[in-house]
Amino acid sequence: MYNQNSPALEEQTPSHVPMSDDDFIQLGTGEVAYLRPIGPHELGTLFPQVPAISGHVLLYALFNADGTPMMLADTKDALMANAFENELQMVSTH
Repeated sequence: MYNQNSPALEEQTPSHVPMSDDDFIQLGTGEVAYLRPIGPHELGTLFPQVPAISGHVLLYALFNADGTPMMLADTKDALMANAFENELQMVSTH
């Protein structure tokens, strides 16, 4: 909607400040977490201390906002309870 009392476009101050990649990565670290299903083929990379699992097992991992894996479980409920206990804000990923 046009408002004739608004300053010209070139006179307006941007309402956002660009974030660096590093700033964006740190956004929510230690406060925000997400979970996602993972397959056995990802265990070695995400959780190298966990022994290899064969077969078609579906596991769930809890990740910090910066993508660092934090916990592994066989149910979403276990991860959500852990996030709640640690006062982490769960977010949805798409």
